[in-house]
Amino acid sequence: MGGRVLAAATVTVVLWASSFISIRSSGEHFGPGALAFGRLVVASLVLGAILLVRREGFPPREAWPGIVTSGALWFGAYMVALNWGEREVDAGTASMIVNVGPILMALLGGWLLKEGFPPKLMAGMAVSFAGAVVVGFATSGGGASSVLGVLLCLVAAVVYAVGVVLQKPTLKHATPLQVTTFGALTGAVACSPFAGQFVSEAERAPMSATLQVVYLGVFPTALAFSTWAYAISRSTAGKMGSTTYAVPVLVILMSWLFLGEVPGRLALLGGLLCLSGVAVARMRGKTPEREPERAPRDVPAAPLTTDSEASAEFTR
Repeated sequence: MGGRVLAAATVTVVLWASSFISIRSSGEHFGPGALAFGRLVVASLVLGAILLVRREGFPPREAWPGIVTSGALWFGAYMVALNWGEREVDAGTASMIVNVGPILMALLGGWLLKEGFPPKLMAGMAVSFAGAVVVGFATSGGGASSVLGVLLCLVAAVVYAVGVVLQKPTLKHATPLQVTTFGALTGAVACSPFAGQFVSEAERAPMSATLQVVYLGVFPTALAFSTWAYAISRSTAGKMGSTTYAVPVLVILMSWLFLGEVPGRLALLGGLLCLSGVAVARMRGKTPEREPERAPRDVPAAPLTTDSEASAEFTR
């Protein structure tokens, strides 16, 4: 990863971590489908305005199948499942379960996108997943989470992984802004059956909850998904997936700052494992030294000639 790619991935991870806190809070006033619809409508408006200013226009025909499929799965199904799951489990547990997605992402990327299975990537994922499990256990009160919530977060992880793998080849035909804009719009259309519920709940919800919906649409969706598309278009699905293991660590810190939940030692240990796994996955091996070129053994050497013979040959 270059400096810009790493910066884009960092912005994505931080904003996605904040979304777990906002979803947990605003979910008290908005249903899972209604919250996803409002978030995607805001994101579509923001991204559409940027697209018009930049005059990028519509993506080519080759990009539409991937945009529609990944938009319906990642923007639509993922957000509904995650919103529903966070009504049943806490934010730390949800972030841990969703982090199964990068493992599926790396496996699908290695198989379908021919990215391979580097040993350091797989080792880093194993370490980070162990840390994510520790974080989730520490923040869920010893595993007293709802089975329904766990299953919904697993569904979110699966559609998240499939959506990312489908998005990767699409970025060869369209720009990251085009893919993100029309992906969000596809997700909003898929969630349109919840439009009426969103309007009715928005009328009763406090202003703080409505502002959180706007925040989710502008920052964790419009901005973070754009920086993600930019980064993954210049990296691999496996490496980008490994960076999201830092999310549970940030979720703990944000829960402490905004929700008053003080992380325990076990949660901090899990967060350290998550970051260690990310570091292992991004390590580069030493470039093997090239051996000096040798002349083929079976090629006969040219016969030696004297100066007089060479001069005579030149004269002839």
